[in-house]
Amino acid sequence: MVPIVRSGSASQVIGAPLLLADLASGSIKRASDGWHAVLRIQGVQHHLWLKQAPQFGALYSAELPYDADYEIRGYASHRLWRAINGRAVGPPYHRLSAQQRERLALALRTLDGHMDGASYRVIAEVLFGRERIPLRGWKTHDLRSRTIRLVQAGRVLVCGGYRALLRPSSRKR
Repeated sequence: MVPIVRSGSASQVIGAPLLLADLASGSIKRASDGWHAVLRIQGVQHHLWLKQAPQFGALYSAELPYDADYEIRGYASHRLWRAINGRAVGPPYHRLSAQQRERLALALRTLDGHMDGASYRVIAEVLFGRERIPLRGWKTHDLRSRTIRLVQAGRVLVCGGYRALLRPSSRKR
């Protein structure tokens, strides 16, 4: 999401200005923290955030505070700038692999089952198949441990951990 602020004047804008007049009425929503807009350019959605109500016909620029999300906002802002100027926007900042998407889906499914009162064993039977669950030795079985970890991962996601999906991995550069 790119934070947007009103620009001073047209003479101060270098390159193509961001005009919000092209937004459809349903693509701007008021929220407790300001205004959220979805701008579609070249088939790509760009999510914008404004502190003040948008004024159609006004010129806008990106505001990039030096905080923990600077790198993400800078990348999103650059993609928006490229789209406004008719250039290819490039790939999204952070893509999830098929394995990551599958694990996230499993984590949410296990949490749903756990919150509905199902035991870890029942959840594992539904997710992994009854034939893979042993009649004896369930307490030390690897699928029991995996099911418990998935429930914990689901809790983290629901409690706000989903925001970490937008951030880059913690690998050293």
